This record gives sequence, C-alpha cells and structure tokens, in this order.
Amino acid sequence: MKIVVLTGSPRKGGNTDILAQSFADGAKLNNDVEIIDVCNRNVNPCIGCNSCFLRDGNKCFQNDDMQEIYAKLSAADMLVVASPVYFYGISAQLKSVIDRLHTPMRKTFKIKRLALLLTAASSKESVFDAIARQYELILDYFHFEDKGRIFVAGVNDKGAIAGREELQKAYLLGKSL
Repeated sequence: MKIVVLTGSPRKGGNTDILAQSFADGAKLNNDVEIIDVCNRNVNPCIGCNSCFLRDGNKCFQNDDMQEIYAKLSAADMLVVASPVYFYGISAQLKSVIDRLHTPMRKTFKIKRLALLLTAASSKESVFDAIARQYELILDYFHFEDKGRIFVAGVNDKGAIAGREELQKAYLLGKSL
C-alpha cells in the first residue's frame, strides 16, 4: 500500500514529527510510506473561487506546491494526517492543504483509508474533540475506513513526547497495515 503522511507542524523535529515518524517506521515494514512536511511547502489557501471545477484536469489556478501534493495523493491508497493542536484546530499550514482538496480532482484519488495523529500542549483530553469530530465527518462523507487515531496530550516542549506510550502505539498502528 502507498501511504502518504501529511505533517503540519512548523516546529521541525517536534512532537508531531516524532509521532509521525514512529508511525512511518512501523508502516514502512510492509508499505511504501512518504512523509510530506506541508510547512516546508509553499501552499496558498483556497480562495473558494471554484475555478477548479471548470479548468482542464480540475487544476487550481494557483501555481504553487499543492500541484506536487495532488500528484502524491493521487497515487496514495491511504492518507495519514499529523498535526499539533493550535487553539482546538489543526495547524494553519495543514488546513491550507486540506482546504485545497475542495476540488473535483479528489474524486480521482484512490484513497480509501485515513488515520489521524495529533499532539497538544494541553493536558486536557477535550483539546482533541473538535478535530476528532471533523475527522469523523470526513470519514462519513467520503466513506473512508478509519485506520486509527492517536492523540497525545501534555507535550508542550520540543521532544516532550519521548518515552510516551503513544509512540509505541503509533509504531504498532503503522506495523499493522
């Protein structure tokens, strides 16, 4: 299976990156895995013009790095979204990528499986609720199979996730695929 992991943390080598890498290490045992750091890409936000509905190949008029991400997603069987939680939502950089999937082009993707990896500085488990609900709505709308969710609360400082059981859970989730 071809798995694309979209990471949305602007803090390089931070807790979200470590969690995503743990998942990828397990998944690489039986799958082709690519991590795409969306914060390292130039992706403009969707402006809602819907010109992609009219253009050849449903291409967005914005000529940015999203074209590369579209190509990688079109070849993927599974998508994993990994983000830090910023004020009860995913990072702005990752949100820009997800919003740009508002295109008929997504109907050509063969993605049928989805997983969610989240980290948060807050130790309140409810910090994940809004994102988890949106994730459930996406699963339902696109008829995706939920392959797993790993939420790690209370990891503020860079590297605070080290030694947490959720890293092993992420590895085992990847390995199970």
